[in-house]
Amino acid sequence: MSAYDERASYDPRSMTRLSLLVELASTLAREIDLDAWLASAAHALASAMSAERASIWLVDAEEGDLVTRVAVLPEVPALRQRIGAGVVGTVARSAEVLRIDDASRDPRFDPSADRVTGFTTRSILAAPIREDASAPVRGVVQVLNASAGSFDAEDAAYLEVLGRELGRALAMTTLRPDDASGPGLVLRGPFNRIVGRGAAMEAVYERVGLAAQTDATVLLRGETGTGKTLLARAIHVNSPRRDGPFVTVDCTTLPPQLVESELFGHERGAFTGADRRVRGRVEMASGGTLFLDEIGDLPPEIQGKLLRFVQDRVFERVGGRETLRADVRLLCATHHDLERAVDEGRFRRDLYYRIRVLEIEVPRLASRGPDEIERLARHFADLYAKRHGRPEPRFEEDAIDVLRAHAWPGNVRELEHWIESALVLAPDGVIRRSRFPAQRGGAEPKREARDAVVLAPNQKLDDAMREYVRATVQALGGNRSEAARRLGVSRNTIARAMRG
Repeated sequence: MSAYDERASYDPRSMTRLSLLVELASTLAREIDLDAWLASAAHALASAMSAERASIWLVDAEEGDLVTRVAVLPEVPALRQRIGAGVVGTVARSAEVLRIDDASRDPRFDPSADRVTGFTTRSILAAPIREDASAPVRGVVQVLNASAGSFDAEDAAYLEVLGRELGRALAMTTLRPDDASGPGLVLRGPFNRIVGRGAAMEAVYERVGLAAQTDATVLLRGETGTGKTLLARAIHVNSPRRDGPFVTVDCTTLPPQLVESELFGHERGAFTGADRRVRGRVEMASGGTLFLDEIGDLPPEIQGKLLRFVQDRVFERVGGRETLRADVRLLCATHHDLERAVDEGRFRRDLYYRIRVLEIEVPRLASRGPDEIERLARHFADLYAKRHGRPEPRFEEDAIDVLRAHAWPGNVRELEHWIESALVLAPDGVIRRSRFPAQRGGAEPKREARDAVVLAPNQKLDDAMREYVRATVQALGGNRSEAARRLGVSRNTIARAMRG
């Protein structure tokens, strides 16, 4: 036990600092915005240490230097520092706690950050971020300008402990490096537990971040298995409703005769077997978020009652007469072509417009590129190696080739299944091609809409375009959203072509 740990057993100030350690780690099981989490940690640390400022620097495994995008530093969005340069660079290289009472007299202090921010650094305390004494350095935690004039030995002991806890906490996030034995971290995406860095996912992240700032209804669209539920959770977790419930309703699993009761609840005696009052999912989500997954499968007879709730946030329980209200944020997801469902009368047009206030199109895995596929595979390998007690996972080259070439009709969910299955069959932690599901052992050709379209010699351009659009939609099994994506046009353009 360290001197700090011993003192914490009876010192109220130390107990407050220990509660900060617990609080920082407790949020990391969810899809939290990693920058927001680091910013919150920096603010809380500055307060706990009675310091003017705090910053958390991470070793960028790809660039080989230190970066902080969060630091109680409103003047600049980010700072970078070379390993070995300045105080944080020195700590990153030595992996030792560094305490400086007068920065202006210490040759290790680099004043360039002060020149950029206009801040004046007087006293400094910095500690390495790593899981334990034998682990590589992942970053540096630093506090500046102690209110008492300088930091003491107890402050140094606490920051050393906090550096270890931060290292363990970061190991639970998607900041994990590809090579765990090397220093640093790799940012695999802005939201914990959601891996992806390509241009397509950046557009998704931008919309998720904007959606989280509001209470607007969101419609997440994309093929089955693309991660729509994780993104819905990210919207909730990073919203002002984060402390409220997140209630999921899978519309594909609800028997038509029980949908209304499941959503809105029922009174005692409402139907045979209703021997007590039961709250529905809407009531259970009050103060938080209601996520209607696969809303396109919602039976038509319940859509009108849902529309009323979406418009006014009011409802009645089955068998009841009292009008109830629920303060609920609504998120929806579907893999269906809702525009086609509306045209065919299977989905209410007015409900369609109510739920698509903000649309987020989630790309299928194959369109995100082979590098993204490999990145996700390695992420799942790390995850399931820990879960199933396997050694540090290693991929054989031909296994990577298969993963990068496969069409992934089941998207991220299918890839996750492949990797977990392969690891269960790999006591040595080596992922081989032969350990992938037998019926999926080779790469499948990627689906393309390339059916020939025969055009008349004197056909007008508009007519020819309509025929090509219709052929594309037909080749994709009627999926208008996918046709729009492949042709580079809006879904409204597809709808007009289909009507013409």
